[in-house]
This record gives sequence, C-alpha cells and structure tokens, in this order.
Amino acid sequence: MRRGLAALLLIAASVAATGAGRVPRASVVALEKIFDTRLLSSVLEGDTFSLLGWTRGIYIENFGVVYSAEVQLAQIPGISPFHREHTQQDWARVKQKKLQRLPALRTAMKQMLLDCAASLDGVAPEEKVVLGVTLTTHPNEDSAGVPSQIVMQSVKRDLLEIHTGKRARTQLDSFIKVQEF
Repeated sequence: MRRGLAALLLIAASVAATGAGRVPRASVVALEKIFDTRLLSSVLEGDTFSLLGWTRGIYIENFGVVYSAEVQLAQIPGISPFHREHTQQDWARVKQKKLQRLPALRTAMKQMLLDCAASLDGVAPEEKVVLGVTLTTHPNEDSAGVPSQIVMQSVKRDLLEIHTGKRARTQLDSFIKVQEF
C-alpha cells in the first residue's frame, strides 16, 4: 500500500513539475462539441449519419492541441430489392456531393482553428493548433480530386493575431499549413 501511495505521489509531483494539465479537459471537450455542431450544420447539412464518431481532441504539452474527426461527405445509396447495385450515376452523384461540400469543410476547419486559439488559454502562444479530418470513401468510388484526409495546423499566436484583428482575416491562409492526402 505504501508503494502505491509513493507511486501516486511521484506521479503527482512529476505532473506538477512539468505543468501538465494546464489545459483543462473540459475546455478541449467544449470545442469538440462546437466542431461537431459546425460540421453537422455547415458541412453535412444536418445529416447525423455522415458524422462518423465524435470529434476528439487532446492537448500535448510543448506541442499544442490536436483534434481529429471522421466524416462521410456524401451518403452512398443503399442496396435494396429495388436498387440492386450501384450505378455509374450513383457514383457520379456521390462524387459531385463530396466536391460540393469540400469548400464548406475547409472553411469550417479554418474557423475551428481560430476558435481553438481564442478559447484555449492554457495552450501557449508558440504551441500549435492542429485539426485533422478523415474523409471516408467506398472502394468502388472514383475519389480523384477528393482527399482522404485534410490536416490543417498553425501556431496559436498567428491565429490569435487574426482573431483579434491585429492581422487581416485575408492573411489567414498564409498562416495555416494545409496537407491533403
């Protein structure tokens, strides 16, 4: 029992010494919910089945905060006795819907980066804010021109300068590193 207590005290001391826990989990969770709401309303047009799990965030000391989400930008038509297989027209509609929703997704992601920078006081100005969204695809679908993942990241300080008006909103893209895979 004393060993367990000693180990617990040692862990508590190391957390206190490193400053870990300066970003409350509740703050991270609040932004998870905000992003889910934004995805559903601005990108997925209320289609809750297209949000594949909830957004998850984690704070990593001396790096920053990382959020991830997974979405299906367009529903694939179901197979039924009246619709026995997917046609070329089905796949074309799915691709068109995905291409139509991509700009809204990119805009929502940029706004989420700004929201994170403004809301998470415990994230140091030199740390990063990162958001990754995985886009699902069907093996038979033509995914040319549609990324399977979008990752956006920026330094919190740069995002705050945009958010507070110290820099013009038109400069936002120059501060965000975007990777599409």
